[in-house]
Amino acid sequence: STKKSLRVLSPRPAVPGLRLPSVLLTMEEKHSRAIQFLFIFILELSTATSKSPHIILIVADDLGWNDVGFHGSNQIPTPNIDSLAYSGIILQNYYVDPICTPSRSALMTGKHPIHTGMQRYVIKAAEPHGLPLDQRIMAQYFSELGFKSHAVGKWHLGHHSAKHTPTQRGFIQHTGYWAGKEDYFDHSNQNQAGWGYDFRRNMSVAWSDYGNYATDVFTNEAVNIINHHDAEEPLFLYLAHLAVHSANTYSPLQAPQDAIDRHSYIKDENRRKFSGMLYKLDESVGKVVDALNKKKILQDCIIVFTTDNGGPAAGFDLNHASNWPLRGVKDTLWEGGVRGASFVWSPLLKSAPRVSKQMMNIQDWLPTLFSAVGGKSNQLDNMDGMDMWDALSRNKESPRNLMLHNIDEERLISAVRVGEWKLMKGTTYNGAWDSWYGPDGRSGRDYNLTELHESKVANALAKLGVPIPSDDKIVALRKEADVTCKKPAKASPCKPTQQVCLFKIDEDPCELNNLVFKFPDIVRTLEGTLRMFNSTAVPPGNKPIDPRADPKFWGYTWTNWCDFVSGGCPGAELDKDEMERNILWDHQIQSMVRQKYKL
Repeated sequence: STKKSLRVLSPRPAVPGLRLPSVLLTMEEKHSRAIQFLFIFILELSTATSKSPHIILIVADDLGWNDVGFHGSNQIPTPNIDSLAYSGIILQNYYVDPICTPSRSALMTGKHPIHTGMQRYVIKAAEPHGLPLDQRIMAQYFSELGFKSHAVGKWHLGHHSAKHTPTQRGFIQHTGYWAGKEDYFDHSNQNQAGWGYDFRRNMSVAWSDYGNYATDVFTNEAVNIINHHDAEEPLFLYLAHLAVHSANTYSPLQAPQDAIDRHSYIKDENRRKFSGMLYKLDESVGKVVDALNKKKILQDCIIVFTTDNGGPAAGFDLNHASNWPLRGVKDTLWEGGVRGASFVWSPLLKSAPRVSKQMMNIQDWLPTLFSAVGGKSNQLDNMDGMDMWDALSRNKESPRNLMLHNIDEERLISAVRVGEWKLMKGTTYNGAWDSWYGPDGRSGRDYNLTELHESKVANALAKLGVPIPSDDKIVALRKEADVTCKKPAKASPCKPTQQVCLFKIDEDPCELNNLVFKFPDIVRTLEGTLRMFNSTAVPPGNKPIDPRADPKFWGYTWTNWCDFVSGGCPGAELDKDEMERNILWDHQIQSMVRQKYKL
């Protein structure tokens, strides 16, 4: 066929920088776009009578802004992730929480962690603490719409009692681990409270998965769920990878040797091991999309890809991610800690492909996806998340113009964003991780567009009749999704251990120039906004480590110990009255800020 002959021509001689498109491929692009428009037209005609779209939510753990190719790095190829991103909507102004548990709680509930008591650090494996049981989560909402909800991979929202685990919170099955991290091969979790095996299939300890690489286990499980799913019923698949989080301290960076060896050109040994972990994550995305296509349900899917927080770079948490050129790392309130790598793909998105500058937060996914599959806002609890579906699909103005990054009064840190302005007070780790960390990934290797065209994602989309964009379009999208920063000649550096910091993020995403002394009125406005948020916060629910959770008491497994110990764990739940006191949600605070400060 003509398409096949054009595809054979796609490998071309290397040119420094980027591979250039051929005239034939430009012709193919025009032909494929006509097919795509026809496909979308037919899809829209059937919307009134068709079943709900399927939702595939893929969460990468600790993935840095600069670890994906679509943000400009050439160092570690991510052809499957990139192909899907370029074919959908890349979220350039998208934010997450600075660390795992708070971010995942916001994703699942649509509520900022200050409104669920999840704002302070992570849930430790021996901590009798979890996302409060009166908080409904994504799986429960979607199940009420008839979805079959499956969880694969990481949980980290509490496991001290069975009631807090995935299969008792709306998911019909779960394969994965309950705590924050584990060994990729033996699935053990070592921390200050003990060492034990942490791998489950539903509530049963899954000893049979011992020795199998975690990313492969999760990928195979996701593919198996897809293969056996009744296509007439809507599917919600929550695939929360361990990758690229570090494992236990004695062997933090783990990948199959062949995956590591693919990147022999990376001289830094730790970054090279990290590249193997990322390769397996990218491979997983390709296999999942391929399975959806073979099942003939890809055309009915909404696929979301997001990190949970910024990347732990330069050895933070014994890891080697990259947020370049953004400042800071995971568990900081700098852009490198809270600006997330993310995109959404679906034939239902009328404005794709493009790079979105619309402000969005991880807590917006719940109301956004709920709306996309036909749910009504009155079916949702009150929440901070805002419905972004129409704004994303039709490229309209974002309903969000404000977001809280976090308030933690114990650590004396807080940061808020209103429009283009960001105010930051205090810093974590006494400023030890307040710098800019590479690698930048812009030199030493060209970005290979042929790898994109030959990826599983590209092949699946081509078979669907919606091929990835032309090389010209990809180059343009990639340039738009790259962040470049130029330090002003008279920049005033921010020293958060000594002063409050104010940035104009649209112009200064790398946080190079502190404007706190130039715009005192803006500072007062944002400080007032922080006070509004803080007045609505519920107390953090963190608890002291419970020595009874030590796996040595439970056959060297991490378990739901509070269900078995004498007396249980009284006081593990926050008081509901305390939870609901004086809460104002994001849209209410946004309205108040506009009225009070005439914004």
